[in-house]
Amino acid sequence: MSSDRTPAKLQPPMLRSYQTKLIKDLYIQLGQGYRRVAIIAGTGAGKTVIGGKICADTVARGLRLMFLVHLDVLVGQTYEKMQAFGLRCGFIKAGWQEDPDAPIQIASIQTMEKRSWWRNWKANVVFFDEGHTTVFSQIGQEIIYRTHPKAVHLAMTATPYRLGREQLGDHMQTFVASPVPAELQRMGFLAPMQYYGVPVDSQIDLQGVRTVAGDYDERDLKNACDRPELIQRIIEEWQRLTPGKRTIAFCVDVEHARHVADAFRAVGVPAAVVDGSTPIKERHQLYRALGTGELLVLTSCNVISIGFDEPSVEVGLLLRPTQSRALHYQQVGRVLRISPATGKQYGIILDQANNLKRLGFPEDIQEYRLPTSREPGTVETHPTKQCPTCNRLVWGFVMTCPSCSYHWPTEVQINTESMVEVYSEELLRQIERRKMYEFFRTQRQKTFREGSAPNWTKRVFYEEFGCFPEPDWSVGAIFGDMPTLDDKYAYRDYLIQTAQRHGKSLTWVIEEFQQEFGQESWQEIFLQA
Repeated sequence: MSSDRTPAKLQPPMLRSYQTKLIKDLYIQLGQGYRRVAIIAGTGAGKTVIGGKICADTVARGLRLMFLVHLDVLVGQTYEKMQAFGLRCGFIKAGWQEDPDAPIQIASIQTMEKRSWWRNWKANVVFFDEGHTTVFSQIGQEIIYRTHPKAVHLAMTATPYRLGREQLGDHMQTFVASPVPAELQRMGFLAPMQYYGVPVDSQIDLQGVRTVAGDYDERDLKNACDRPELIQRIIEEWQRLTPGKRTIAFCVDVEHARHVADAFRAVGVPAAVVDGSTPIKERHQLYRALGTGELLVLTSCNVISIGFDEPSVEVGLLLRPTQSRALHYQQVGRVLRISPATGKQYGIILDQANNLKRLGFPEDIQEYRLPTSREPGTVETHPTKQCPTCNRLVWGFVMTCPSCSYHWPTEVQINTESMVEVYSEELLRQIERRKMYEFFRTQRQKTFREGSAPNWTKRVFYEEFGCFPEPDWSVGAIFGDMPTLDDKYAYRDYLIQTAQRHGKSLTWVIEEFQQEFGQESWQEIFLQA
């Protein structure tokens, strides 16, 4: 495949406020003299946009940047990113056009091992995509410490943690970070999640599985996981909990992935396999088929953990046990993206591998930090009890089941043969907050229909929850996201009549109007009044 040196004329992406802040924080760190900075941005935080803006800023200053990727499939995705910002690129990748005069070089570390000219290409900035991998490659280490030691080194990653002793903080001096996943969910940029796990007597038996280089040995895992009864079990749970939903499955190896896909097809569910040998064009066809719903299940081994971006996917099947927190969060992250176009309400994880208990939930990340070999990890908490009434698995501090209201007088040990929902502490807060949000918006609609004053909604809400609703919950509560002019005129008239009855001013009317339709919405309606 070759590339056109003339970038397509596209509109640069608009940055979210936290993305702008992250980039500003990065430039402050560089201004303070740091030369090696990690950029931590979890799934859905917009690594593509953040990285593209940094590259555009670098070129705008007349500097040169080398962009390292560790998978060939990421070269094309990176080039599309650069095109969106109107940037000229050269390539260090077999089959792609070389252009040493271009200010940005997109480089595959596999191809770099077979080329030498880049060692004398004077990069001012080196950008390590998936930095928890590329920084630790032989090429990455050579660039940092031998060929480009005076350059600025930026390592982008969704999670800074990696297996083994050596950590990203051993090579990067400091870091900047996006908001944690729970905060991005509150902002509406990530989907809320539901988690299901299996009880101890139904989990994959890892007793005979060895650990090699920090993770489970793949050959031993195959024997433990690629079993007909386990595959049949996960299909039964999929049919029970998530029938008809777009799904990706993370398997141990290619043969395991094929067995899972075959089993789904045997029960009439459209399924396919993508693996490392699948051509790029065919991969994209499979991804599109999954997005349209023509394909319902796509199984893989180490292919759709990174570089896969199909927001409409609702379900992830964790069928491969791992000790890698980075791999675990990458897999869960594939279903964290929002998809308003398809009506996706939440992401769902069915965890047969017990990875959630072992490695935790993205929502439970309280803050990001840069691990070192001296402080490589964090302490996780685990769900500890299961509701005897509805089988949901919750945290130890929960005394009332959020599903069926069962109250624990004492600890009860229950076994079940069905998958059960797992709640993180943050997810419980989200459930309560969502309940409050929906109550408020439903009550606001009822208040409008009955012609009562808007403040009546807040009073009813306070009586129910003992606190006041958040201000931004009002936006679109009555008329939705796409109100008509007639809707706006009707609400204006309702507010004016309410103001006349209760002695309110025109300022009050406009403020109430803005709560429903936004700050800039009132002039076209009221200036014509």
